Amino acid sequence: MRSPIGIFDSGVGGLTVLGALRQRLPAENFVYLGDTARLPYGTKSAATVQRYAVNAAAHLAHHGIKLLVVACNTASSYALDVLVSTSAVPVVGVVEPGVRAAVATGPGRIGVIGTEGTVRSGAYQATLARLAPEAAVEAVPCPLLVPLAEEGWGDHPVTDEVARIYLKPLLEWRVETVILGCTHYPLLRPSLQRVVGPAVRLVDSAAAVADTVAVDHADLVTPGSGGGTVRIELTDASDRFLRITRAILGGEPERLAVVDVDSGSP
Repeated sequence: MRSPIGIFDSGVGGLTVLGALRQRLPAENFVYLGDTARLPYGTKSAATVQRYAVNAAAHLAHHGIKLLVVACNTASSYALDVLVSTSAVPVVGVVEPGVRAAVATGPGRIGVIGTEGTVRSGAYQATLARLAPEAAVEAVPCPLLVPLAEEGWGDHPVTDEVARIYLKPLLEWRVETVILGCTHYPLLRPSLQRVVGPAVRLVDSAAAVADTVAVDHADLVTPGSGGGTVRIELTDASDRFLRITRAILGGEPERLAVVDVDSGSP
């Protein structure tokens, strides 16, 4: 069997990244790890996030992965350097691809929404300052959005109201582009777009990550129009997580397993 691409997130939100990768690379094999038992990462300390991320990467390494995608903004913000320095395979995070997608149509006023950890890390702010120094940037933590996404309330009046409270400072600032700095947030897109209005562009990193993998790591990816496989692993497969997994994937996962990432084996 061909070596797969490994993907991990703190929960099931990173399945949006898996979906984009499958669409771009349909002949590729993937193994996805959702660390649902320790969700959310966004409220944890930097040291804890780094430990969880290294733990997840080591677990995926047992599958013989050829490339690691960190489909978690908090882990990309706090642990990417550690993972790059310790991984035997190339590592792709979600922050820089998302920033590049946001500034592709011009800098302007760019807002970033994310978990407390992602915003506190300053990773998006620093990357925007490096790639688009002329952009005006504001970042807002939105900690309640992840549980709403995990609940499957992507198009719900409660989500509208929570998003309206969080995004009020950005809207008063006349934001033009909002980076969805958490892979769970695309699951809330209907509510978020209603709150910001049609004139504000929402950017998620899923397609940008798929482009980065396909172009920057073309020597590793499998060409072809189909035949790839997907293995989904969760550290906690509650009914809620399974429901949202089915919703994102559009049906039952091809292969699903509950795993213990502390055990040292897949």
